[in-house]
Amino acid sequence: MSEHDWLALGLIGQAVFVSRFVVQWACSEQQRRSTIPMAFWYLSIAGGALLFVYAVYLRDPVFIVSQFGGVIIYLRNVQLRRRETMAQAGGGKQ
Repeated sequence: MSEHDWLALGLIGQAVFVSRFVVQWACSEQQRRSTIPMAFWYLSIAGGALLFVYAVYLRDPVFIVSQFGGVIIYLRNVQLRRRETMAQAGGGKQ
């Protein structure tokens, strides 16, 4: 990939990552209470993963560790939310 391609990947990753806040805000406004929709976590994973790849390309250890750690946390939140949904539906363990 060219330098421009890598820069585009980094910018796209950042745009995806930032879009999660817009989604969270819109959902909270719609429900008239603070809420975090599943789309927030999916955008967090996608944006974090793209930024992680970009950080590896840059060979920036601080950026790499922060994005990798974030993606792990976002994945765990998705797992917890799915478990909660299954428990509420009566189809899963707690």
